[in-house]
Amino acid sequence: MLNTETPSQRHPDLDLYDSVRLVEALVDDQQTALDAVRAAGPALAAAVEAAVPRMAAGGRLLYAGAGTSGRLGVLDSVELTPTFSWPAERAVALIAGGESAMFMAVEGAEDNTLQGQKDLEAVQPGPNDVLLAIAASGQTPYVLGALAAARQAGCLTVGLANNAGAAVLAASDHPILLDTGAEIISGSTRLKAGTAQKIALNSFSSALMVRLHKVYGNLMVDMKATNAKLVRRAVALTMRAAGVDEPSARQALEHCNFSVKTAVVMLLKQLPAEQAAALLDHHAGNVRRALARQ
Repeated sequence: MLNTETPSQRHPDLDLYDSVRLVEALVDDQQTALDAVRAAGPALAAAVEAAVPRMAAGGRLLYAGAGTSGRLGVLDSVELTPTFSWPAERAVALIAGGESAMFMAVEGAEDNTLQGQKDLEAVQPGPNDVLLAIAASGQTPYVLGALAAARQAGCLTVGLANNAGAAVLAASDHPILLDTGAEIISGSTRLKAGTAQKIALNSFSSALMVRLHKVYGNLMVDMKATNAKLVRRAVALTMRAAGVDEPSARQALEHCNFSVKTAVVMLLKQLPAEQAAALLDHHAGNVRRALARQ
């Protein structure tokens, strides 16, 4: 029996707990998820290193999963655009059962290996693309089908699974074992197995974006200011990065379509928006290099 399916020995009388003790047990069990991702840190870092040149060459992040794993892949993909201005067409998430499976479980879809292969082939994968194959069990046929198609196309493959020796790990260039063990509610991998996957995906994609110069210091300077809250955030980030007051930050942002990166270079190099943007382009969006040049 898979570790993720093995009944937990820690709380055999869980249904007898009062609400305080029940919530405490559920929360405490999540610590295992963090421990599992920490143990996988070197493997995640190696995957980031391998992915960076492919993304710099114009590749895409592809995700494949079923159920909770698939939904976590979709979540990671859609958040990259507003957070890092990553083009939406370069973060493509596939979930067994199609888009409707985001909102309603399509239980049998995960068993279709051929559909996983077809879905991946339909997005025309190439050698610069990176597939994140996510499966708590590590045996999901849909995900294995997508992995096979990705490998055939020459993609870099990164497998995330919560069971050692899983097929998804064996089939991946970069296997990421998230060894979370038995679930407190036996078999419910939406709990700490899902938490570990969420942390791992966040860590991988965020590290990748940092390496691609989407962050200056620890500031999210490549965000999209698409609503009032994000406009305020853009102003605050510009003030902090450039060391200016709010009117100066807002004025600079208004001249560069609220690009925080461009505004920072404008203010610190005393350049007009067009020259600041060109300087950033010349240095592949690296704010530090743009500021260092005379």
